[in-house]
Amino acid sequence: MLKRVFVAPDPGRMRLRFAARAVLGIGLAVVVCGLAGLSLVGTVIGGLAALLALFTVADATVRGQAVTTALLPAVGLPVLAAAAVLHDFPVARDLTFLAITGAGVYARRWGPRGHSLGVFAFMTFFMAQFLHATTDRLPELYAAVVLSLLTTSAVRFGLWCYEAQLPPAPVPAPVAGSGLARATTRQAVQATAGAGFALVVGQLVSGQRWYWAVGATWWVFVNTASRGETLVRGFRRVLGTVIGIGLGVLIAIPLQGAGAASAALLAACVFGIFYSAAVSYTWMMLCVTLLAELLYGLLGVLTPALLALRVAETAVGALGAALAVLFVLPVTTHAVTHAWIQRALRCVHATTAEAAARLAGSADADPARRTAELELLLGRVRMSVAPLVHPLNPMLGRKRRARQVLTLLDDCARETRGLVAVAADPEASHDARLAAACWRVEAAVEALTGGGDHVTPTPQVPATEPALAHLHGLERALAELAAPLRTPSGSPLVGA
Repeated sequence: MLKRVFVAPDPGRMRLRFAARAVLGIGLAVVVCGLAGLSLVGTVIGGLAALLALFTVADATVRGQAVTTALLPAVGLPVLAAAAVLHDFPVARDLTFLAITGAGVYARRWGPRGHSLGVFAFMTFFMAQFLHATTDRLPELYAAVVLSLLTTSAVRFGLWCYEAQLPPAPVPAPVAGSGLARATTRQAVQATAGAGFALVVGQLVSGQRWYWAVGATWWVFVNTASRGETLVRGFRRVLGTVIGIGLGVLIAIPLQGAGAASAALLAACVFGIFYSAAVSYTWMMLCVTLLAELLYGLLGVLTPALLALRVAETAVGALGAALAVLFVLPVTTHAVTHAWIQRALRCVHATTAEAAARLAGSADADPARRTAELELLLGRVRMSVAPLVHPLNPMLGRKRRARQVLTLLDDCARETRGLVAVAADPEASHDARLAAACWRVEAAVEALTGGGDHVTPTPQVPATEPALAHLHGLERALAELAAPLRTPSGSPLVGA
């Protein structure tokens, strides 16, 4: 687990910059709230709003990010008002929380912006429960949210806008569908059902901290698309929480809210959340749990009993999510994995065609853009296949096949990147054999995605041209993919 975070590749030091900017932006937001004379509660909600703004807004362009950030108060402030008004009306409060949960997940159908706004709406209601917000505190809480968003925007879009120097990040479109066939619709129903279970059982466990269980259910569903992904994420959430609680006993409780030490550790937790989010959900949850413990220490309510309750409520939330994905409109791992693998393979072919066109002299061909898209799609494949390669998966045959698929897809990506690098060389010349090799790649992709008969590439003599060498390597990887993707019995990579 340590290796996964600290040895994981960080091209362009993007994760490092992401985390460092978060510490700067959130730290400045907290300072601004303090200088504005806000109370500790107001400063805490301002810091959390800043964290959400920097963490969840992930549009492809800087302009898109700015628009989404500007829209956050439009969903956050009304939700905050609703939570405060309904504070003394438990039934209405609970029903509103469930409605916001379902709407927040359903909003993902509109891409990164819908996802960001949905998360912000849910977490604003959650924070209101966390801080016991009432109507008399609304002006201060409004000021905290607005000041924090303005401060983080100044950092993100002015002081340190490193994305402005980068090409727009490709964002893969969600898997197609309509009605209940759409994954986001099914997940919205699942999340609402799971949150309902967590809310009821969580209140039986604790009438004061029940919202922890609902929050655990919600975050299990974030960035998942299938039954397997959700179950694995639930396991990792519980694991990260348990480890974080252990650290809290050793660190947060002895501190008892000491100002300078708590501030330094909170900054470290923020850095850990942002730095580890892309590579380890367990580590991210560890940092989130420790951050929550430190905040409770600052508020003067941190006790060992509270930490034990946190574990219990997290387990309830994870159980609610597990029951929902298993029995309420389940989205199978096979369906999601199959869709992402097909899209990745078609992107391999499109990248190959663009590279061949560039080598043939076409100035309009842009294989580099396709390479970035391929990396993103392969990331989605890895996330989808993760349940199959998890150590706790008892299906050894499918685990072995899943690992083989990942290895061969990585081979495809490596050969494709090599081909694109050759095509970018202005000295590279077109070889007439490229057309035949590209045709064989196209035929192999069509066979693997169900659009044609399987084609076995003829053995190739060692290629002296670098482009041909990469194409031959790509042919080999695609040919070998046929076995794990389609066993002789015809069964899929994963079960339905």
